Amino acid sequence: MATYKLLLLPGDGIGPEVMAEVKRLLGFYAGSGIADFETEEGLVGGACYDAHKVSITDETMAKAHAADAVIFGAVGGPKWDKVPYEARPEAGLLRLRKDLGLFANIRPAICYPALAESSSLKREAVEGLDIVILRELTGGVYFGEPKTITDLGNGQKRAVDTQVYDTYEIERIARIGFELARKRRNKVTSMEKRNVMKTGVLWHDVVDDVHAREYKDVQLEHMLADSGGMQLVRWPKQFDVIVTDNLFGDMLSDIAAMLTGSLGMLPSASLGEIDAKTKRRKAMYEPVHGSAPDIAGKGMANPIAMLASFGMALRYSFNMGKEADQLDAAIAATLAKGLRTADIKSDGARIVSTAEMGEAIVGELQKLAA
Repeated sequence: MATYKLLLLPGDGIGPEVMAEVKRLLGFYAGSGIADFETEEGLVGGACYDAHKVSITDETMAKAHAADAVIFGAVGGPKWDKVPYEARPEAGLLRLRKDLGLFANIRPAICYPALAESSSLKREAVEGLDIVILRELTGGVYFGEPKTITDLGNGQKRAVDTQVYDTYEIERIARIGFELARKRRNKVTSMEKRNVMKTGVLWHDVVDDVHAREYKDVQLEHMLADSGGMQLVRWPKQFDVIVTDNLFGDMLSDIAAMLTGSLGMLPSASLGEIDAKTKRRKAMYEPVHGSAPDIAGKGMANPIAMLASFGMALRYSFNMGKEADQLDAAIAATLAKGLRTADIKSDGARIVSTAEMGEAIVGELQKLAA
């Protein structure tokens, strides 16, 4: 039985509650003889600030570098609104992404048949939806320098954020997009704002160059990011793989979440380069939803995005595609039986707690794996 090393970072808010369902899943895999996951836990975000006055410690970062994959919950909340900017909970997440070199953020948006009525759009617009938003994760305005607030006097201040992209950063995320498309429906839509941003001009040209040199067999279209947002809520099934920068990827993937019924349904994988020697890559898996402090501790959180994120770990880090497919099928089967957490409730459905949803999904998985 294969053994893999995981670092679990539950974080803040509902993070520990949804992470508990990952632990339930790990127990199933170990008990079934499918795989053994050796786990360590660490503090991140507000929880880490409370203990150490930083959002993530050097010791935890060392564990992240040593792990086969990092499984991340959520960080943040109003409790930490006044902490120093460099120690804010989100800084721990950004450090993990930057220091591990996790430049490719894969966010699938899938509408399970049982949840078509839970979407903000009409059933015919989302039924059967299966798209991927590929977000560049370590460049752009979130990391660009200078990043300042300057006091100009007379009660005036000036804030500056800098959007920066180099050719190689765009090339490597474009290649991931084209490779993903080749395994799906062979279409890439690149989104930027070349009409008003120089980074958008470079993005457009570099994606075009990579396509012409290496991926002529893949259909490529370009779309302005604001128009892309409109098209996502008009007819999302026109897309297959959307590749975009850090800022636009953040916003567009949240739009896509509502197509699926809830932010609680959207998983993600953040991947680094493949190491030439080990043939492995650094990776972190996290639900797209936030820490939801308003429902933390109430057993109301939807664990599906967290469990589906672990499913992406099975697929991308551990070469366990069959097991990932079974987990997806178990989630679909559970939803088809009418079980819902509060965020995806519908008429005639049975509202269940976080733990009850996790237990039901593992129960369906046991049947499929038998």
